[in-house]
Amino acid sequence: MAKAPTDIRSLARSHSVTAINTVKGIMQQSDAPPAARVAAACALLDRGWGKPPQAHTGADGEGAIQVTIRHLVEGMPDEHRIIEAVPIATRQRRRRAIGRGA
Repeated sequence: MAKAPTDIRSLARSHSVTAINTVKGIMQQSDAPPAARVAAACALLDRGWGKPPQAHTGADGEGAIQVTIRHLVEGMPDEHRIIEAVPIATRQRRRRAIGRGA
């Protein structure tokens, strides 16, 4: 994503209060379409609290993610065809455990 020049960013930020009040008004407007009201409420929550974290899991929402890169692994023995995708934090915990002799 291109970085906005500081003056444009500053100008946009100067309208923050008006923008939030507009979104708040849509959220509170009883005759607004429900989808618009929900979108406005979500926009306010996301800006105030951040988006909720997303879990990265395997099939059916459980287990590890398995990635197979077919064009790179063809001709390799089966035991080398699975690439383990482990989050960095998990990898760091494993390294610390190995370092402690666990």
